[in-house]
Amino acid sequence: MIKKLSASIREYKLVSILSPLFMLGEAAMETLIPFIGAKLIENIQQGCEIKTIVNYGIVLVALAMVSLMFGGLGGLVSSKAAGGFAKNLRHDVFYRIQSFSFENIDKFSSSSLVTRLTTDIANVQMAFMVIIRMAIRAPLMFLFSIIMAYIMGGSLSMMFVVIIPVLVFGLVMIAQKAMPSFRAVFKKYDKLNESIEENVMAMRAVKGFSREEYEKKKFNKASDNIAADFTRAERIVAITNPLFQACVYSVMIFVLIFGSKIIISTGAADGFGVGQLSAMITYGFQILMSLNMLAMIYVMITMSAESANRIVEVLSEEPTIHNCEDPVYEVKDGSVDFEDVSFKYAKSAKRYALSDINLHIKSGETIGVLGSTGSSKTTLIQLISRLYDATEGEVKVGGVNVKDYDIETLRNAVAVVLQKNVLFAGTIKDNLRWGNKEATDEEMIEACKLAQAHEFIEARPEGYDTWVEQGGANVSGGQRQRLCIARALLKKPKILILDDSTSAVDMKTDALIRKGFREFIPETTKIIIAQRVSSVMDADKIIIMESGRIKNTGTHDELMKISEEYRETYLQQTRGVEDNE
Repeated sequence: MIKKLSASIREYKLVSILSPLFMLGEAAMETLIPFIGAKLIENIQQGCEIKTIVNYGIVLVALAMVSLMFGGLGGLVSSKAAGGFAKNLRHDVFYRIQSFSFENIDKFSSSSLVTRLTTDIANVQMAFMVIIRMAIRAPLMFLFSIIMAYIMGGSLSMMFVVIIPVLVFGLVMIAQKAMPSFRAVFKKYDKLNESIEENVMAMRAVKGFSREEYEKKKFNKASDNIAADFTRAERIVAITNPLFQACVYSVMIFVLIFGSKIIISTGAADGFGVGQLSAMITYGFQILMSLNMLAMIYVMITMSAESANRIVEVLSEEPTIHNCEDPVYEVKDGSVDFEDVSFKYAKSAKRYALSDINLHIKSGETIGVLGSTGSSKTTLIQLISRLYDATEGEVKVGGVNVKDYDIETLRNAVAVVLQKNVLFAGTIKDNLRWGNKEATDEEMIEACKLAQAHEFIEARPEGYDTWVEQGGANVSGGQRQRLCIARALLKKPKILILDDSTSAVDMKTDALIRKGFREFIPETTKIIIAQRVSSVMDADKIIIMESGRIKNTGTHDELMKISEEYRETYLQQTRGVEDNE
């Protein structure tokens, strides 16, 4: 885990090393100050001149200023190191997610990935800053203070042999009791983010069904669960303060009683005077404060360890889809072949989503795919662009197994307009250029005309510079579908796949889109998944899917003769149209 995370430090190695060095300097100055102070008190007791006092004062001020400088520089470089480390870590996790296949993403929910990129990385960032700063300073202060306490107090310093184990034992017990609650919080963060994500994305549905109160209760439940775990943990950790105070005051009482007794009975004859007593109190406080700080560091690091594990899970996840050793960088044509293909979403799954698929599509053909919900129509087309890999058999594009292609080359040759059409915040031009970032205005207009989107774009005051809200919230479902089709056309693909992508447009517009495909992109292979028979009836071949298998294949006329299911669907849909007319 440490090796995985430390790889994200990169250009911030120098500041990460400087921070502990500055902490060393600060700790050294902090432990020298009581020693010099004791010497000053000793000289005052002996009736020294004002010049001596001034000199000691100058030394103390200098030490304080140097300590302040080291502390300030330590804080500056540690914050820079921690911020840079978190930036690199966020970059590495995000880029890792981008390399995932759908199979990888299925292992993590989107809400969980968001939590890992935000809350978990913030926790690790804080832990990293603590490690390179406070986790260095506290042990050094403890060690230096123990040494100086022995030098200044001699046998009196043996009191720490008793008090330190008591404090350490108490702090460790507190940390161990609090940890299970802290660990439980992170998985509940996923649930909270999931509730927020679903509510925001489905806001129209929530309001349409008047389910605001239900969503509030669901959110409150997730939030209350997190609050309960944190409260439980913080209640335990709160015991730390009274335990620490008890140890500090015990040390002070012990030092004052026995130190005063030594001074009164022997004076400063044995080398122990008021100055040494003052220094012992300060060193005792520094020792116990260091232990208390170490306990807090232990709690924070242990708590962040769960976040670190969740981040490493993402960084360690190997993409299930990747380039072969010598990939092909050119797709010859848009032909598609399925040869004895079977597929299941997980190796442990008992049921295949696709079984025994044998299908041959010539380049330039228009193929229609029909089937009831759950018949694996979408699963079939996802294998073409290698969103998933076939479990058995081969999928070929242009006569080459899709596994032999460079992934980017293959996906640039296959344009897919999925069921869930996604537009991004930006102008219409920005969204269209997702298909081709170098597209000219003329090419965008041509693609939009072909997708029957140009007319409604031009009707808007800003035209192609119209701002699109996140998710396309300010355009209708049919307009969103047409913009997504235009975006796909700008890729100038060899294979165009429309996964029920005209369901929200009227039948006339649907017909015009299909007519444009026939006339302007005849060499492009078109695969159209649809619920309406009219969307595919003029296709070169229509495939009927059922339970992950190809039930029937043929033209419209052929299927009307051999497929009772197709014939009934066609008659029902055309009867509905006639009734409406």
